[in-house]
Amino acid sequence: MKKSVFIDGSAGTTGLRIKDRLAARNDIELIILSEADRKSDMRRKEALNSADIAFLCLPDAAAVQAVQMCENPNTVILDASTAHRTAPGWTYGLPELDLQLRRRLSVSKRIAVPGCHASGFIALVKPLIDAGVIGACARLCCMSLTGYSGGGKKMIEQYRSPDRSALLDAPRQYGLNQTHKHLAEMRAVCGLAHSPIFCPVVADFYSGMEVTVPLFAADIGAGADDIRRIYSELYRGPVISFDDSDDADGFMSAAALSGSDAMRVSVKGNGERILLVARYDNLGKGASGAAVQCMNIVMGTDETEGLQL
Repeated sequence: MKKSVFIDGSAGTTGLRIKDRLAARNDIELIILSEADRKSDMRRKEALNSADIAFLCLPDAAAVQAVQMCENPNTVILDASTAHRTAPGWTYGLPELDLQLRRRLSVSKRIAVPGCHASGFIALVKPLIDAGVIGACARLCCMSLTGYSGGGKKMIEQYRSPDRSALLDAPRQYGLNQTHKHLAEMRAVCGLAHSPIFCPVVADFYSGMEVTVPLFAADIGAGADDIRRIYSELYRGPVISFDDSDDADGFMSAAALSGSDAMRVSVKGNGERILLVARYDNLGKGASGAAVQCMNIVMGTDETEGLQL
């Protein structure tokens, strides 16, 4: 039996890619509102309550409102906003972390889709905390390179404008006040006592992401090979996999997985200084792909159905 699916915010960057991933599916039926009805709270409420599964691709305040509008206890909500990622009663949508989380996802009615930057950081750090390699009181640093599509329609228009500022030709660091909206989930999901120092950088490419967490081997009491072993045992695919290869000549491109819904985890560095690296698409495993993967788990179908890997 087909599942009815509603994408609230289907005109946004995340919503459009979810719609694209679902286009060829014959096991769902999309609830599509007209342009006028998309802006009608009454029509949105009707769609939310009639759907088996609803994706929220909305700003935080609108996502909170949408959850309040949904009175059907059987509707599964997958929220791609920041609003519910650390909220009680919501399941965090990163099933690769452990079997218990995967089982909770399969029966959950409220699922928070991870943030793009946070996905890589948590995939790198949480397994090492669970293994006792990193302590919960560790003070970590994280750098993340992202394509400009992560800034939504406004930023996409800025980068594609023929009259754009010359400042956009070079990478730009942001989140300079260390209050980035992903920090809360990075800390909470990993169980860290301190938020990491976080340095996100946006550059002149459409999509892709490279998250790096540097470590001193002496600080953690483990070497790169120990971490490789942990990752290789945990991340065997189909979506997240351990892959220690470079692109070419010692370079690793943040756009290597642009258009894909997969994530590759690597360990670089030497005996003294270690680099943990996660590469993926900010719109793929960092947003839309992760949302569709969670939907598949809820539906009990192949979790890669509709994904591009």
